[in-house]
Amino acid sequence: MAKPSKVPAKRGRAGSTFPKVGSGELLTLLDFIRFAVSRFIEAKLAFAHGTTDPVAEAAFLVCETLHLHPDQFEAFATARVTAAEGKKILALIARRVTTRKPAAYLVNKIYMRGLPFYVDERTIVPRSFIGELLDSHFGGNDDEQGGSLIDDPLSVESVLDLCTGSGCLAILASRNFPNAAIDAVDISRDALEVAARNVGDYGLERRLALHRGDLFKPLGDKRYDLIITNPPYVDAEGMASLPRECRAEPELAFDGGADGLDIVRRILDEAKAHLTPQGGLLCEIGRGRQQLEDAYPQLPLLWLDTEDSDGEVFWIGAADL
Repeated sequence: MAKPSKVPAKRGRAGSTFPKVGSGELLTLLDFIRFAVSRFIEAKLAFAHGTTDPVAEAAFLVCETLHLHPDQFEAFATARVTAAEGKKILALIARRVTTRKPAAYLVNKIYMRGLPFYVDERTIVPRSFIGELLDSHFGGNDDEQGGSLIDDPLSVESVLDLCTGSGCLAILASRNFPNAAIDAVDISRDALEVAARNVGDYGLERRLALHRGDLFKPLGDKRYDLIITNPPYVDAEGMASLPRECRAEPELAFDGGADGLDIVRRILDEAKAHLTPQGGLLCEIGRGRQQLEDAYPQLPLLWLDTEDSDGEVFWIGAADL
């Protein structure tokens, strides 16, 4: 390894020390990731946008700069970075520290279930647990929570994604239910512009229709075999304490009213009229389980866990609504 240069280090706007590119201090992908992790910890960044810790976030940013899929990191971890690439990586690390914007906004990309999606400040950065649940609970196979919720994915003919945002969940649903026509609704025109780009990127214009409006209103009396939704569910206390990273996102996508359940209540109250008899609702509500169970003690909500969540998503069949 080359000896460290005696050239004075550059000091970023946030007060963090950044090495001079080409000094020999940082050579491999791992070197840059270690450096980024140190800067992120020093700056006390928040991680809530597809990555849950500084190591994963650093790896995401380094790989995106080098045009590598996250799954390729291990294969190139010890590969050397060119001076030009290193300069771009350090500039991106500095932007993450000084702007406190979510990493996904800095590179206009997020991955869900291994698939890339475009994202920018017009919509919330997607990080729903529903994508994982579509894979684990809707494939016709038994699982540890009592079997698949829809025995035959090929039988699903219609899916609705409420509060679609960037359209990621609707697009994932199109892969899980290949015979389904999909509607996706959002009240935000800006979010739907992002969703339209993602729908076009995946060539789904003929299967996936975007609608602007307030929940079920633009859909008339249409019914669906499956409704999925990740609505705004942050309560007033949570809104007041959002980290700077989250404040870069549209407030509309977070605010769920005083107890976080304003939109969820409306969905529960109206969903039955838009489900087929054998259909069901899959809804993410964050940490509002107890409040929801207190508000709807008569509903047999089935709470589903994922690798990173415990009881933040519920399922209920149309017959039980």
